[in-house]
Amino acid sequence: MNTNLDLIRLEKPKPLLRMFKKLIQASDQLWLLLFLLLCFVLAVSVGPAVVDYLILFKSVASAMTPGSEFDMTLSIVNNIRIPRALLGILIGFALAISGASLQGICRNPLADPGLLGISSGAAAAAVIGIVFMTQWSIPDAIKPYLLPILAFVGAAITALLINKMAQVNGRLEIVTLLLSGIALNALFAAIIGLMSYLADDQSLRLITYWLMGSLGAATWQNIAIVLPVLVWSIWGIWRKRNELNLLLLGEANAKYMGIEVDQVKKQLLWLNALTVGVAVSVSGIIGFIGLVVPHILRITLGSDYRYLLVNSMLLGGSVMLIADLVARMAAAPAEVPIGIITSIIGAPVFIFLLIKQKRKLSFGI
Repeated sequence: MNTNLDLIRLEKPKPLLRMFKKLIQASDQLWLLLFLLLCFVLAVSVGPAVVDYLILFKSVASAMTPGSEFDMTLSIVNNIRIPRALLGILIGFALAISGASLQGICRNPLADPGLLGISSGAAAAAVIGIVFMTQWSIPDAIKPYLLPILAFVGAAITALLINKMAQVNGRLEIVTLLLSGIALNALFAAIIGLMSYLADDQSLRLITYWLMGSLGAATWQNIAIVLPVLVWSIWGIWRKRNELNLLLLGEANAKYMGIEVDQVKKQLLWLNALTVGVAVSVSGIIGFIGLVVPHILRITLGSDYRYLLVNSMLLGGSVMLIADLVARMAAAPAEVPIGIITSIIGAPVFIFLLIKQKRKLSFGI
């Protein structure tokens, strides 16, 4: 009788523990959201043109008041800083959730859009567009849409090539997937080099600056173009959170649980191609966001994809805003390419994480 009572006492706390765990995970997302909002306020308030921290509220008030008096500071905030900050958040969301999902597909924490060649494929197509846009007479109404379309086409072609090259006996193998990405990276680097050789001075400057990454092209029009596509593709990746959790158990176990593993991989590969292609088209190549951010969160907050994907988006947006703020202020009034800043921040952090992981393995932890 005592044994049965002991079992009952042991079983009762389980729902409470699960609820407590969910509350802790929800609080993690709340803190990350508050940090993102703080970074957004700083990104809008801090810059070469000094403004006060209430400028964001003044901007909202002026937008809601038709016919309000023109203010140069509000014009800078409304037309430059807010679009730039919002675009930075979107790019951070896209790169971070893409990196997290690709790491789940490959079951490799080193996987990211750059490693698989998706970023390079989108960049190569966009560089081709930059070179030939100056040589061909393209209507002004089409120009804003041309680079996003070309970048997505490049990313889609890359995803198609990876899908075909990585299949062994009809299955998508992880090892051949990674090797295919390395080979395609080399191919697209050669194409970008050839286009840089053929480009004139104006196109070459644009290509060089664009390949280093920047949010300088942020406008309300660009946000309107990429927002619907990124929302749809990010939502599509987030819907696969349960499948990604099952893939962590291994492909055999995931199949046993009723998951069509190859179909899920292909769907996520295409969604990542769309997400990264659109992101690269408006910001250029920005490294380490999709690699470091999910890795940090996986170590600190766990690998549950029900929370990892959202946490990665929130932290990825914050890191992008911080990197862009540093890029704007480091050599003001000039601007440092944001890709350089993310590499300077991301590389040491990633090296530190590798050393830490190496020590754990050496001690058998």
